[in-house]
Amino acid sequence: MPLTAAEILANPAYHHVVRDLPPTKKGKVSVAKGRGGPFDVAYEIHGTGPIHIVWIMGLGAFKWYWQRQTKDFGHDQSSKYTCLIFDNRGMGESDKPTMLYSTSEMAKDTIELLDHVGWTAQRQTHVVGISMGGMIAQELALLEPERIASLSLISTAAQLINTIGYIEHLRSRINIFIPKSLDDQLAEVKTRVSTTWLSEPDPDNEFPTNGDRFAAQELTKRRDTQGFTRKGFICQALAAAWHKKSAEQLRELAEKVGRDRIQVMHGTKDVLITIPHAEVLVRDLGGEGAGVRKIIFEGRGHYLPLEERQEFRRLIERMIEETETL
Repeated sequence: MPLTAAEILANPAYHHVVRDLPPTKKGKVSVAKGRGGPFDVAYEIHGTGPIHIVWIMGLGAFKWYWQRQTKDFGHDQSSKYTCLIFDNRGMGESDKPTMLYSTSEMAKDTIELLDHVGWTAQRQTHVVGISMGGMIAQELALLEPERIASLSLISTAAQLINTIGYIEHLRSRINIFIPKSLDDQLAEVKTRVSTTWLSEPDPDNEFPTNGDRFAAQELTKRRDTQGFTRKGFICQALAAAWHKKSAEQLRELAEKVGRDRIQVMHGTKDVLITIPHAEVLVRDLGGEGAGVRKIIFEGRGHYLPLEERQEFRRLIERMIEETETL
């Protein structure tokens, strides 16, 4: 049986479920002046290497959700890679303005952050975006295509479409905003991850299973009442819901970035953004025959950087290696 919230909180490992990964640099940058701001976006830089990667997180998640990739790239290979992680507006240590959020405006936040850290050269930045972060990455690629060295779109969509039946879809959207007990919240969020991965033993032997460690991470976020707020979550959720990139826009994106610089990854058991979204995204970017890479993970859910950490790392490294020489 999965551990309850109370049992997780009593586990000594709970207090360091967020790894101690000291950044090379951290700070806040003021963004969106003249766009409803200014307000601050919090960021960290890990590593000092010549290859630059910006990791864009999804709906309702903090920058430290990239901690496995931060370690794999920005610490274990710190002389090769420099990683930039940040909290999107509305979440974590970033400000949470009450205003209309959109993925295009959040992409502009990201561009201002890239300008602030000096990542302005052509083909200098490898962009990795998951879920809503993948939507932001699409907008970023349309706004600044010449700056992108590679574009990895993970568990994301050009627009959200109803692929699970109207009533079920409506219920899932409404349920996000209904207050629940911590145990009910954990049970709900676990549906986004493959059951096989959840039941596997925790590789660090600190929790019984991957699912218990995953739940501990979620608890850490949800108990941070300053970083994770209802207002911030709803503002981000609406931005993701309203994201829409047409086939014409995606074709323009692909032509300007370069189709051989783009890869799309998705899990067949993703219930949050279902697999047909990936098929549409790849098709409208130009398709595999034109050079776009499609990687489908059979039996995996929404959180591929967790569920397929080693393979995910390999695929990102491969894309970077190949596009660095283009």
